Amino acid sequence: MNRKMSYEEALEKLRDIVARLESGKETLDNSLKLFEEGAKLSSFCYEKLQNAQQKITEITKLEEKQVEES
Repeated sequence: MNRKMSYEEALEKLRDIVARLESGKETLDNSLKLFEEGAKLSSFCYEKLQNAQQKITEITKLEEKQVEES
């Protein structure tokens, strides 16, 4: 998987995989490959969200500290 992929691109690919799996038209082997790719995309998206949450927390703490010092 391309680590330079954006969250939005990964999420769109994940939605496509889910739709394909839910259609029931994929072979078992292809379904397994899609499931594996989907699991990787899910982890990638989760990591991106965790990083964003951490940045928001850091920014909020910095802002609170600046307000307290004023």
